[in-house]
This record gives sequence, C-alpha cells and structure tokens, in this order.
Amino acid sequence: MNKKRKKKIDKENIISFLPTGEYYYKKALDELQKDEYQKAHKYLKRASDLSPDDPMILLQYAILQMEFDKYDYAHELLRSAHALDPNEGDIIFFLAEVNAHLGNFIEANRFAKMYLEKEISGEYMEEAMEIVDFTEQEDIVSLQLDTPSSEALFLQEKARRLMEQGKFEEAVELLESIIADHPDFWAAFNNLALAYFYIGEEEQSKALLHQVLRENPGNIHALCNLAVIHYYEKNTEELDEIIEFLSKINPYFIEHRYKLGATFALIGKYEQAFKWLRSLQRKGFEADPGFYFWLSHSAYFAGHEEVARNAWKALLKLDPEKAGFEPWLPQMKDLVEPDSDEQKNLILEKLQDKHISERIFGFYLLGKSRHRQEIIAHPKWIVVDELTTMEKLFLANSLGHKFDEKSPAEKAFLRAISASDLLYDAHKPLEQSDTFLFQMWFVLVERALERAYAFKNPRALAAATEYMFASSRMKNVTKKQFAEQYGITTATLTKYVNELIQFLPFSDS
Repeated sequence: MNKKRKKKIDKENIISFLPTGEYYYKKALDELQKDEYQKAHKYLKRASDLSPDDPMILLQYAILQMEFDKYDYAHELLRSAHALDPNEGDIIFFLAEVNAHLGNFIEANRFAKMYLEKEISGEYMEEAMEIVDFTEQEDIVSLQLDTPSSEALFLQEKARRLMEQGKFEEAVELLESIIADHPDFWAAFNNLALAYFYIGEEEQSKALLHQVLRENPGNIHALCNLAVIHYYEKNTEELDEIIEFLSKINPYFIEHRYKLGATFALIGKYEQAFKWLRSLQRKGFEADPGFYFWLSHSAYFAGHEEVARNAWKALLKLDPEKAGFEPWLPQMKDLVEPDSDEQKNLILEKLQDKHISERIFGFYLLGKSRHRQEIIAHPKWIVVDELTTMEKLFLANSLGHKFDEKSPAEKAFLRAISASDLLYDAHKPLEQSDTFLFQMWFVLVERALERAYAFKNPRALAAATEYMFASSRMKNVTKKQFAEQYGITTATLTKYVNELIQFLPFSDS
C-alpha cells in the first residue's frame, strides 16, 4: 500500500466518530495492520454507511478506494467530505491527488495550492509541491484548455455511476442539467441517449444521437450507440449502413478503439471486434474487466482460442464473479449455429410469456445461449426485482451460481436441472417442434418444485417425460425404446411415469 496513504489511515485518534461508525472503523484499522485490504474495505464501507456525515470517515474510505484504483469513486467521496469540512487540510490534499490521477490537472493544481496555503508545514507539503510543478507544465496546461470543466466531468461520472446502478431516471435528470450548461459536451449527450434508451424512450435516444452526429460529425461513440440501438430493435437496414461506415473507420485514440471493438463484439461482428481489441492488447493496454470480457468473446468466436483463454484469466483476476460466462463452456457453444438468432428470439419469447413454466424454460435456455450477456445486459428484457423465486433460481443457474447440495431443496433443483440437461442433449439444437416436449417438462418441473418433489433419478425422469410426450401424440410407442435410450429398466421408467403423472394439470381435483 502507498506509504503516505497507509500512514494517514494508520493514525490513531484523529477522527471524531459517531459510536456506530467507530466500531467498524477500528475493525478496519485492525485489518489494515494485517494488510487485509478487502476486509478493511468492507468495514470502512460499513462505517461510512453508518456515519455518512463524518468527513474524516469519508476521507479514510476514499483513501482506500484509491488503493484499489477506484479514483472516480474516491473523488466522489472526497468531494462529499470537502463539502462537510472545507477547511480540513488532509481532505484538500487528497482532492489534489485524486484529481491528478483522473487527469483533472487544473483542479489538481488548485487543490494542491490550497493545501500549501493552509498547511504551511503540513505532512504532505512535498507531494503537494510536486503536483503543482507537474500541473503547471506548458503541455499539460494547453491540454486542459479545450476540455469540459472539472465540475462537468465529475457530474458526468456521477451520472454514469447512476446508470450502472439502474437509476436511469436520476441519470437523465442529471445529464440534462449538464448539457444545458455545456451544450457541446458530447460525452454527456451520448450517455443521456443511452439513459433514454434504458427507460424505453428509444425515439428520443436516437434523436439525441442524430443531433450529436449533425453537430459533431463522425462522433464514434454516437455511431456505436446508434448501432447498438438498431441491433436491439432489429433495424437491419439501418444497422447494416452504420456497420459499413464503422468498418471503414481507423481510429487513433485508445478509447475510440475500445468503443469500436466492444460494439462490434456486442452485435456479433467478432472478426472486426477482435481486430481492434487485440490491437489494444498488443500495445500493452491495461483496462477494466469489460475489455477482457469482450476480447475473450471476440477472440473465441473469431477462432483465436488461446488468446480468448488468456484474456479470460486476466478478467477473472479483476472480476472473479464473471466465472461461468466463459464463451467456450459447452452450454455456450451449443447455440453457435446458423439459426442462433432464432434461438435468441425463442428465449425472449419465453421470458415474456404469462406462464411461469414458459418463463423458467426461457431462463433455462438462457444458460445455453451465446447471447446470454446481451440478453442480461438489456435493461427491459429481465427485471430481476419482478421475478418469482423459482424464476430467480433458474436465472441463477444460468449465470453459473453454485448451489448447496446439502440443502434438500437445492439438491432437488439441481436434479431437475440434470434431467433438463439430458433432455436438451438429446434434442439440441432445438427446433420449434422440440419445444412442445420442453413445455410439458417445465410444467411438470414447476408443479413438482412447488410440492417439494425430490427428482431423485434424473435419467429416469427424462426417459419418463420422453415416453409420456411421445405416447400422447403417437401410436405404438413402447416404454422399452425410451428405457433403453436412457439406460434404465422398463420397471424404473414405469415408476417415474406414475410419479410424474401427479404433476400434470389435469390431475388437480
């Protein structure tokens, strides 16, 4: 950990705590002494939640955020601390430092000079002077002249964070205020267009993007955002036109190459995506988890498996929760077929059905689809807060959640998934005619899970389902053929047919 930051955090008795925050702050200090930064982070977050108006707690929490390279969030915490105590020298110094890291050199210079004026013999005199010297270099000053103000950049970042939290209405309000004061701040326009799209105002979103392109022709972010909207709306002609234009662009700046590569990956143009994302990696580009996610996917589907696997390793170091989204997992490869768009449409159709059994079928198929990330990322296709408990179970399974097999309920659910997988493996890739079998199966699953059925023999359950479905539609169907197909005895098949019949809708009294 940075020595000066650790020195600041390690100080004893410098903060006036509210009792509820002090306990967690002290636990954080204990963890920092042991270099357990993740645990310290947890306790400092709790302390800041319980004491949100204590500027010094916010300062300590911001310092730890900087250790994790989360400068945007640290900046937000420090601004809040400074608003609460504008005369605290340490807060002022760390505002100078965080602004320097963010490239807000004018603000970094201002806060560093403020610190030097207030703290004539302060602890960070030398570091503050270094910030002043650096930010007054001629090329640095000229670089800042045409950029938006620090306040606008901060508010833009705050709006982006609101969007990440799903607070799109709040983001829209904030972004509208930004562009009212900064009518040529195109990044804010682009984010406002995305926020409108996320709340269902597609026409307003497209109108804003077209406005950006009229006043700032060739704006890559606007073009890419427009491509994504046309992709989701299935506006094939408009999308093809933009793709043709984007394919001719040869951007110089890193952020433009990244945006172009990620957009191509999202809309399934993996060769073009790989070209740009790989070019960044070869230049030694170190980025956020999203970069490695899209690099891995574009590399894999473009035929560069080793690059894909190495990129995924880098991703998991930054974001371990992405485990289970690997593009080469068997369930992810199943639908890489010419009709994969039809499969995506089938999933979306099921997810929007009024019957729970159809929706859990859709969530099951989601785990088999290479469109999984695309579907999950869409703001309107899956609203987690509106799902039933059963739907959440199937969604969690498709996202790679690990269930507890010691729990009888979770063990039964996993056995139901195993039986589903056996049926799926026997019929993949699914044709429309195959879906009727699965519709029956997921009706049985829904009702059986509601009655705490144990699903003890997945292979026998799959065989029994196949037999029940076939015998209801064809003559001369024998139990023997399905028993042999699934490697069980006819007696076992009969037993599970009898067990499953109780879950058919007509068996209700």
